Amino acid sequence: MFLQIFVGTGLIVLSVFVAALGFLLLELVLQRAHNWLTREPHGPKLALVLMAAVVAVLWMITAGVWIWAIAFRMIGLFAHFEEALYFSLVAFTTLGFGDLLLPEEWRLLSGMAATNGLLNIGMMTALLMEVLRHVRRNQLESRHRI
Repeated sequence: MFLQIFVGTGLIVLSVFVAALGFLLLELVLQRAHNWLTREPHGPKLALVLMAAVVAVLWMITAGVWIWAIAFRMIGLFAHFEEALYFSLVAFTTLGFGDLLLPEEWRLLSGMAATNGLLNIGMMTALLMEVLRHVRRNQLESRHRI
């Protein structure tokens, strides 16, 4: 049981760390694009930011799924990587189909992967909204300075 908790905690920390790196990269891109984003026209640029942020968020969530899948495969819980990736995706998104299950001695990882998915999806939703709010606020402030 403690090995499962140790492995699961490590995977959660790694997944959150990778998401944090993605967030820092997104922030760097937004900082570099600040002047361009605050110039007119604002609407199309905000739509572009939304699309780019959604793609970035999907990549960060996908990275978390792959981290778990690689770990499942390395531990030997699945014979094929496709099965490990499928199970990881189903657990991470909390779908929980139940067509693939972990062995009893590793089943705590299922819940930990689901918890990690909830955490990451919640963080990424907040990130998405913060990016849009930040860009829009800067656009509106730039109008008032002119």
